[in-house]
Amino acid sequence: MPLLSKLIDRHIAAYQRELIEIHYAEVENMYRQIRGWRHDYRSHIQAMKAHAAQGDWEAVSAYLDTLETDLSTVDTAVKTGNRMADAILNSKISLARSKHIQVTADASIPVALDISELDLCVILGNLFDNAIEASLALPEGERLVRVYMDMKGPQLYISFTNLTAAGKRKKLGGRFRSTKGDGHGFGLQRIDATVERLGGWLSRNSEDGAFTTEILLPQAGAAACP
Repeated sequence: MPLLSKLIDRHIAAYQRELIEIHYAEVENMYRQIRGWRHDYRSHIQAMKAHAAQGDWEAVSAYLDTLETDLSTVDTAVKTGNRMADAILNSKISLARSKHIQVTADASIPVALDISELDLCVILGNLFDNAIEASLALPEGERLVRVYMDMKGPQLYISFTNLTAAGKRKKLGGRFRSTKGDGHGFGLQRIDATVERLGGWLSRNSEDGAFTTEILLPQAGAAACP
């Protein structure tokens, strides 16, 4: 039994390292895009000046529209007040948009959290990955993920909803099965285990066309914050 426990611990540790590395890679890619846009800023200004000098205002307008579209792909969409949450959510939003998934996010964390950055990474990263994976089964124009985070008294409330191609999902043994098929679903287990260890509450709900996960995580210091 001790040997099995050690093997499980090693597997979990390896999974956590991989998850962190993936998120950091996504964040670095987002910042690389931002640096690239800033690097090209002077060239964009010169191009618009050239159009303006010729009185070609339609070209200036078209150029600005192109820049607006390009900038929207690297804009920092979410500012929660928590650096790790911002990094994870913005990197995942960038990833989702690259896959033609619409994302609406309303997230605020106005207090210092008790939970570790690793636990936050495990929960938010897996929730977003699962939502993205499920969305890819839909036609591009129908893909949508909704994210909501805020404090509810002394608890951090997290809600993820994604539209789904299938109808109402059924539970097996009291749990929803992974949409990836047999042999998958480790991310769901990590979320469950992390929320349970933190003394939180978790609910998953499947209605026709939508799947929602809600989580409450108690924060001991939240009640004392303004």
